[in-house]
Amino acid sequence: MVIMAIDLGHVRTGVAVSDPMEMIASPVGTVTERKDTVLLEKLAALAKEKNADMLVVGLPRNMDGSCGESAQRCQALGEQLGQMTGLPVTFWDERLTTVSAIGFLNQTDTRGKKRKAVIDTVSAVIILEDFLRSRKG
Repeated sequence: MVIMAIDLGHVRTGVAVSDPMEMIASPVGTVTERKDTVLLEKLAALAKEKNADMLVVGLPRNMDGSCGESAQRCQALGEQLGQMTGLPVTFWDERLTTVSAIGFLNQTDTRGKKRKAVIDTVSAVIILEDFLRSRKG
């Protein structure tokens, strides 16, 4: 099953996909879009292009586990994307994925504009890797 993970942002949205065997999470890239309707269209097109069978949307819960404004937006957009694509959507707790992504980028000495361009994609890969690990065990 090909799984597409999405790290929704207000401007940049990171995307990653798994291989059909669900072994590897690969970066797809970052979609830069401020308008939710256009973003959803772009994500639906990517899901079709990548032959996704399932969508995993990062859910940015607060540290106490509650859902704030950002999490509610992600849930609404994820549900809309599921309706547009006809694919099942799973929401995945993404707390601290950006912190992990920053750690990876620090290790590779990725700085400045390049860092800004890839951090959301790296976060999507981390979300997908966590999700794939949970399916195995």
